Amino acid sequence: MWVPTEHEKYGVVLANFRGLVQFGLPLEIGDTVQILEKCEGWYRGFIIKNPAIKGIFPSCYIHLKNAHVKNKGQFETVIPTEDSVITEMTLSLRDWGVMWKQLYVKNEGELFHRLWHVMNEILELRQQALVGHLTQDCISTIKQHITARLDWGNEQLGLDLVPRRDFSMVDPDNISVTELYQLMERRHRRKELPVQASMHHLFVQMKGLMSASLGEDLEAFLFVYDSRESRPISERFLVRLNKQGVPSAAEKTEKQCTLFVDLGSSDLRKDVYVVAHIIRIGRMVAGEKKSVCNTQYRRPFGCAVISIADLLTLDSKDDHLLKVYACNVESEWFQIHDNVIRKVSSRYSLVGSNAGLSMSLQLLHGDMEQIRKDYMRIFTRNISITKRLGFADIIMPGEIRNDLYVTLEKGEFEKGGKSVARNVEVSVHVLGSDGETLKDLVCAGSGELGAEQHHSFVLYHSNSPRWAEQIKLPVPLDLYRGLHIRFEFRHCSTKEKGEKKIFGFSFVPLMQEDGGILSDGTHELLVHKCEDAANAQDVARYLRLPHSKAQVTGNGQPARSSKESFWVTSFLCSTKLTQNGCLLDLLRWRSQPEKIADCLAKLKDIDGTEIVKFLQDTLDTLFGILDQNSQRYGLKVFDCLVYIINLLQDSKFQHFKPVMNTYIEDHFAGALSYRDLIKLLKWYIDRIIDAEHHEQIQQVLKAAEYVFKYIVQSRRLYAGASGGQGEEEFRCSVHELFKSVHLFLSHESKGISPITHTQAVFLRSFPTVCCELLKVFLVREVAVLAHDTLGSLPVAAHTDCPLQAVKLQCIAKTVESPLYTNQESRCVVLPVILRHLQLHMQEQRDLVMCAHILTSMLSAITKDGTGSGESTATEEVNIIMDSMAGVLLRTILEVTNCPQPAGTALRLQYQDVTGEFVACLLTLLRLLSDKDYQRFLSRFPSKEELMAFLLQLFTVFEILIRPDMFPKDWTVMQLVTSNVIITTLLYLSDALKKNFLNDKFDFKVWESYFYLAVVFINQQCLQLEKFPPSKRKKVLEKYGDMRVMIGCEILSMWQSLEEHKLTFIPGMIGLFLEATLVPQPDLRNVMIPIFHDMMDSELSRSGNFKQVETKLIDKLDSLMSEGKGDETYKELFNNIIPLFGPYPSLLKKIESETWRESGVSLITTVTRLMERLLDYRDCMKIGEMDGKNIGGTVNLLNFYKTELNKEEMYIRYIHKLYDLHFKAQNYTEAAYTLLLYDELLEWTERPLREFLGYPMQSEWQRKECLHLTIIHNFDRGKCWENCIILCRELANQYEAYYDYRNLSKMRMMEASLYDKIMNQQRLEPEFFRIGFYGKKFPFFLRNKEFVCRGNDYERLEAFQQRMLSEFPHAIAMQHANPPDQTILQAEAQYLQIYAVSPVPEGQDVLQRDGVPNNIKSFYKVNHIWKFRYDRPFHKGTKDKENEFKSLWVERTTLTLAQSLPGISRWFEVDKRDLVEMSPLENATEVIENKNLQLRTLIAQCQTRQMQNSNPLTMCLNGVIDAAVNGGLARYQEAFFAKDYIANHPQDSDKITRLRELMFEQAHILEFGLAVHEKFVPHDMRPLHKKLVDQFHMMRSSLGLQPQEFPVLVRASPMHFASGSPRNCRTPVPNAISPDGSRMVMRRSPLTYPAVNRYSSSSLSSQASNEVSNITGQSESSDEVFNMQPSPSTSSLSSNQSGSTHVNSSGPSSNRASPLPSDKHKHSRDNLCLSPRDRLCTGVFPSPLDPTARTIPLQIVDSTSSRPEPNLPTLEKGAGSLGLGTRSYSPMPTNKSPQKTSMPPLTPSPIDGLPPGGLVLNSPARSGSCSSGISSLSRCSVSETCGMDPAPSDSPVPLTMPLPTLEEPMVRRGSKTPPPYSVYERNNPRRATPLPHSLSVPPAVDASGLPPKPHLNRSLRLHSEPRPRTVPRKVSQL
Repeated sequence: MWVPTEHEKYGVVLANFRGLVQFGLPLEIGDTVQILEKCEGWYRGFIIKNPAIKGIFPSCYIHLKNAHVKNKGQFETVIPTEDSVITEMTLSLRDWGVMWKQLYVKNEGELFHRLWHVMNEILELRQQALVGHLTQDCISTIKQHITARLDWGNEQLGLDLVPRRDFSMVDPDNISVTELYQLMERRHRRKELPVQASMHHLFVQMKGLMSASLGEDLEAFLFVYDSRESRPISERFLVRLNKQGVPSAAEKTEKQCTLFVDLGSSDLRKDVYVVAHIIRIGRMVAGEKKSVCNTQYRRPFGCAVISIADLLTLDSKDDHLLKVYACNVESEWFQIHDNVIRKVSSRYSLVGSNAGLSMSLQLLHGDMEQIRKDYMRIFTRNISITKRLGFADIIMPGEIRNDLYVTLEKGEFEKGGKSVARNVEVSVHVLGSDGETLKDLVCAGSGELGAEQHHSFVLYHSNSPRWAEQIKLPVPLDLYRGLHIRFEFRHCSTKEKGEKKIFGFSFVPLMQEDGGILSDGTHELLVHKCEDAANAQDVARYLRLPHSKAQVTGNGQPARSSKESFWVTSFLCSTKLTQNGCLLDLLRWRSQPEKIADCLAKLKDIDGTEIVKFLQDTLDTLFGILDQNSQRYGLKVFDCLVYIINLLQDSKFQHFKPVMNTYIEDHFAGALSYRDLIKLLKWYIDRIIDAEHHEQIQQVLKAAEYVFKYIVQSRRLYAGASGGQGEEEFRCSVHELFKSVHLFLSHESKGISPITHTQAVFLRSFPTVCCELLKVFLVREVAVLAHDTLGSLPVAAHTDCPLQAVKLQCIAKTVESPLYTNQESRCVVLPVILRHLQLHMQEQRDLVMCAHILTSMLSAITKDGTGSGESTATEEVNIIMDSMAGVLLRTILEVTNCPQPAGTALRLQYQDVTGEFVACLLTLLRLLSDKDYQRFLSRFPSKEELMAFLLQLFTVFEILIRPDMFPKDWTVMQLVTSNVIITTLLYLSDALKKNFLNDKFDFKVWESYFYLAVVFINQQCLQLEKFPPSKRKKVLEKYGDMRVMIGCEILSMWQSLEEHKLTFIPGMIGLFLEATLVPQPDLRNVMIPIFHDMMDSELSRSGNFKQVETKLIDKLDSLMSEGKGDETYKELFNNIIPLFGPYPSLLKKIESETWRESGVSLITTVTRLMERLLDYRDCMKIGEMDGKNIGGTVNLLNFYKTELNKEEMYIRYIHKLYDLHFKAQNYTEAAYTLLLYDELLEWTERPLREFLGYPMQSEWQRKECLHLTIIHNFDRGKCWENCIILCRELANQYEAYYDYRNLSKMRMMEASLYDKIMNQQRLEPEFFRIGFYGKKFPFFLRNKEFVCRGNDYERLEAFQQRMLSEFPHAIAMQHANPPDQTILQAEAQYLQIYAVSPVPEGQDVLQRDGVPNNIKSFYKVNHIWKFRYDRPFHKGTKDKENEFKSLWVERTTLTLAQSLPGISRWFEVDKRDLVEMSPLENATEVIENKNLQLRTLIAQCQTRQMQNSNPLTMCLNGVIDAAVNGGLARYQEAFFAKDYIANHPQDSDKITRLRELMFEQAHILEFGLAVHEKFVPHDMRPLHKKLVDQFHMMRSSLGLQPQEFPVLVRASPMHFASGSPRNCRTPVPNAISPDGSRMVMRRSPLTYPAVNRYSSSSLSSQASNEVSNITGQSESSDEVFNMQPSPSTSSLSSNQSGSTHVNSSGPSSNRASPLPSDKHKHSRDNLCLSPRDRLCTGVFPSPLDPTARTIPLQIVDSTSSRPEPNLPTLEKGAGSLGLGTRSYSPMPTNKSPQKTSMPPLTPSPIDGLPPGGLVLNSPARSGSCSSGISSLSRCSVSETCGMDPAPSDSPVPLTMPLPTLEEPMVRRGSKTPPPYSVYERNNPRRATPLPHSLSVPPAVDASGLPPKPHLNRSLRLHSEPRPRTVPRKVSQL
């Protein structure tokens, strides 16, 4: 039986468990599980990281761990009891593991590897921490390393900052918000501002002297040298180098390294250097022979220097190679480093070009204790420490040092009978009074042990040597008395024996007779003659002699050996010995009482270093004098005591304060001193107000802290000795003392006075004085003293008065003292503290300190509030709330609204102040209970004051939830803030209902409340869906989903409004809608009733909910553009999800209302809008420019216009679509898009407001600007025919207003456009049908098919690849069959793509003979509505001998919703027609197409339009060769057989037609051969002869003779390539024969337009294609003959049967493409026409400067800027006009027999225009049978255009009858374009074409405006109607 577990609650999986048993839970090793039940060796539970899945698993797989259970029962939570750092580390590593793998996927290799190393380090540290055998210090160190790495990883991965205390995570519920903020801020600031160290140390490692070839040992002395003061600041460090220049003890690295310690920050400057002196040990003269002298001497060699400042910038890890310099004159060796530093190059020279001293230097920062922890490797081998000369900037107590430094400066010696100067060597010895030499007391450097003696280096032949060589004498303290130093002088001979003969000596005692140590400074010593070494050994004799010249002079004795002297400099650095006589006299005051007064007076002149050495002895002396004779010396002793106390305030000696504290506690014995100290202190305080000089008084008050320490300790000693006697006397004296204090503190001074400074000095020490008094008085008694003292301070003071800041500092220390932390005393001092604090915050002064004080106050109260004193803490919180709430809110508002300072330090301070005040407010609100809120709100005397407070509070809350309020990784702080806010709002809800409803209703308060609630819901820290699962679980367990909680409160508050709901409609709709966009189902269902109430209330008020609908739609668009909402959001309004009893979903609720129909309509509209907005947002999220972006925009644009009629939104999306097209270089589509906005405007003077980058201007000006922009885009897209129409419209406007300058330029531009049409090449694009099947496609693509216009040079394979790259998850279908339901409903993406052929409809220009192909090519691929695709198949039994008998063609015709090109590169298929063509019909069409191709090529050859005859040759060869091989014969066999005619009597007309076409083809071939013979090159004559022979064979096989050709096929096949038949400029020979005899032309079937442009001829062959490839020519410049493979392709060209597998798609390679040479020739044009990805649904992508859209190109004078006088000014670019562009879609005309009498729909250069412009309702003039205009433009001819009748000689009648419905003049049929379409015609124009929001109201008084220099356009239009052009659209052309 399964039973709940009692103790087995938590465990770790030891091995993988597959969970194959029933209800088994799969486990992986390392998973943590929570156990719920157990049963016979099995557990039931779940994995911690996935609690939703529960199951069973064996107990033996689990290692149990101790855990704490919360909420025991069904919803229990298990918390491991292991160390919190270990738990955090485990959870963090699990989260990191997932993100670490994502780094690899994102290719962030560097962070991937760094994180991997850190994770391994954490795991190793975890193992060490879990061992359990480490000391507490080691555990702390390991935790420190773990948390440091955890914080680093969290920061790198963008995770939250973890608040810690002692390495452990802090629970925000267990501390106050102020403490939490301080923890977060401290950790955050530690990352930003590293602490600057005050102590620095220099690590040096000597590597050796590079390229040294001396062959002698070397000594290198290193020291730190201050060149500014010309003195060393450190000892010397010695490294011995061998003959190879490397350290002698290479294996002992500690001998090569040292640490120069105690460098101050002032030492890190440019003029402080590391100096190296190199001494060689060898012969006297380098390079002399060994036989001369074998004695070794120390001789100068070289010097090297490097600045310490350079180490701050250079990489400290690199070795430094220093150049070594030698003296030019050896006597200047003592200053060689100064010469090198000052670059006196004449005094030194480089030692070898390659010689260099190699060393490693590294600066370390921090105190020595920290350095030893951070750089343990340095101290592992007892590295030598090189000390500073003297004490460091900070002297630490307990430091023991007793070093005497002696520097051998110089000497003056006689020659001694020598002919040359001596080579003097000095040896140094330390001897006792008995003459015994002390060992190990002479040190040459810190790297060596002490020795008995030291030998100086020798300067060659110098009687005045200068050494400047320093040695150290570490003499023990007890040996100083009786010791002396002896200096022996020897001459070093260079002779063979190399004797060192002594010739003199000097000495100096270390301690004087009076006990004083050898004074610091330079001493001139006497040189005593000594011819024999034995004379110098008699110590007793020479110690009686004088040792210095000062001593001789002082004794009155004559100077001896005045010519010889020796100078040394001594410097004592000792913590126990002094050289000051005055201090010694003071310490001996009992034996010399007469010197007491003098010694006390001189004490202030003694160096502080000497005083702190003997601090305890000095203090004992002072208090001893005070106790013995206080009347005489009391005041002087008190002043000396004050001086010593203040001396310890210096930063150099501040570490000696603990020494004084220890003295007071343990060694002070003045039991009666308190009386004298109180009396003397009061004496000084009573004289403050009247004193003229306050310096000494200020010094006394500065020392008040320690004075009171002595007073209190003295009283305690006396009370202990006397049994508490004199208690009342002591209390009275202290109270009298404080009365004097209160008197001088209450003194108010005008401005800044000495008294003010004195008051400030006392306040600084006052809190510590109170703390001392607590040792002898009760806490409440001291609190009263503090209250009175702070209360005596003047309240009002000058702004610049220093007392104000010091007063706050005093209060801050008081708050941190026991006076405030103790509850008994806190209630006494709290009111006075709040009074001063409130005053400063009201005046906005010292806010940083105010925030700090308030933080400390609340932190203390919070700690007490959690214990037994909860009631007392509540009272104190209420006091603070009453006093500080209002001023705190105002302060936060002031601080957050003022601009942040520019400086980094000030900005950080500003952020700290803001955060601390916010934390204080949150802490206060968190401490309040429901009763406290009621009590606080009831204290407001009036409703207005309560409203002001609530508005301020709501505003502050809005500021707190700003995303920039806290750093983004402060999620813990943000969640706590949100929790406090929601708790406060719940408390305040009742106050709002009680005070601001019904007759007391206040809209402003309620609006602020709702706004705050919605902003609260939308803050980022509450969007749990974006959190990792573990973090989401923690937040839900701790706080729940606060969004749902506040949503329920919003609903409750809304329902309580009742009749006041109407005041929030429609203003609050957008706000509540924003809340519903949060992807939280419960929250969304909570908000549903609010929308229902809004709709119901609006309907009851106005009868409709138009305002609700408008606001809802506008807000939806803006919110979705910001990225809010998700896929499930559109179901918000129509899903039936019960939540709150009577409130099901909105749609369900609406269904029960009387306004159900209109409500359902609104909800349906909103849902459909959501679908499109989501698709649009998802497309734009991708970021790449592709068809999806454009398609989504087109889809949304159409919806706004057709279904919502939201014109302003419609116009906005027009420009968004335009931008996408322009970025993608889809200039044609961009022009068509902008044309939509252009058609909304009229040629009027109505003012328009500034909008979308357009300036404020008239409607006429904006329409002109749009026209120019559209023309420019059409020009770049090479749609010049559309440019012409827009140019004509602009020209008519210019002509109507007599703007002839612009009119001239417009006409010139129009002429240039005609030139471009005739002279520039345009590529004909491919068209592709693409189907999107499956539910994974966006809504606007799903299960729909489109036709797409391909990019330039893009073939089927490239298009397929592009589509698959845009939809990388799509599957390409390999067949053209319609998809079944399985594919349509699949959760996948399927693409079906194949090529289709455009079908131009009713284009008259294509039916005319003689129209150049440059013109026809435009109409073949523009304004296309229908596209065709043929699939050949065999019906019935296939005849293997002749496949044409059963070869049928399935022809699919696709009709689009809009024509291509348009506002998109692709449009949806609106209708699909499928027709099957019989074999006979297919054969007829193939032959007819081939005949037309032959006619065209023959005509081009005749008129010299072809560069050579190769295309004609290939075509003739293909047809004749195929016919000879059975091409036409196959048709005869199949369709002319008697059996076929008998079985198909209904096809008799078709058979006749096929026969006529075959005869016609034979005639054309005959004529073509005749033409070919004239133009064929000589080398192609054999081929021509072969063709003639084969033609005769073909004609014979057909049974035809020349005379048998019917007349109807003898018409000329020639086309008028140079123009229309009316004015053919180039005479051509007769078409019937090469001879040129004329015949009357008759239209034959050959002249009918080709219906199937892409099916290939039965007479074509592969040979023709091959020849085309060889010659580089296409089959025809007319793309009519580049056909898709059909059954006739293979059967007629190669006599092979057509395969049924060719039906998937037609190969796009069959389409004609320009020659390589042509491509090169037009490369500049092609650059302007980079690929335009216009897809079937919509729009296009590519980045563009947004200003490019709004700057129209102005028409300027072309005469000065363009060399061609007849062309307008153009842009610099291939074929692009310097103007905007516009696009049109020509409509087909009717096919009546009289159509040849009409001019073509597109104007040609030869068509004349009536004087009145294009104003007639003629299809020939307006391009349409009617003059209808877009529904948005709403302009009809009758309403807006005045028209003059055309002249009588006009080639076109003034009026023409409108076509009836039966006449197919306009291609409309069942096709109904969308309302914005450029094809709609019959909708009259509105009176106001634009929304009022986009227009500017006309001026009231127009008469006041100055008259224009020309005729006013509006008056001109209304008073004198002129013939004007109807604004023609491309759709009508």
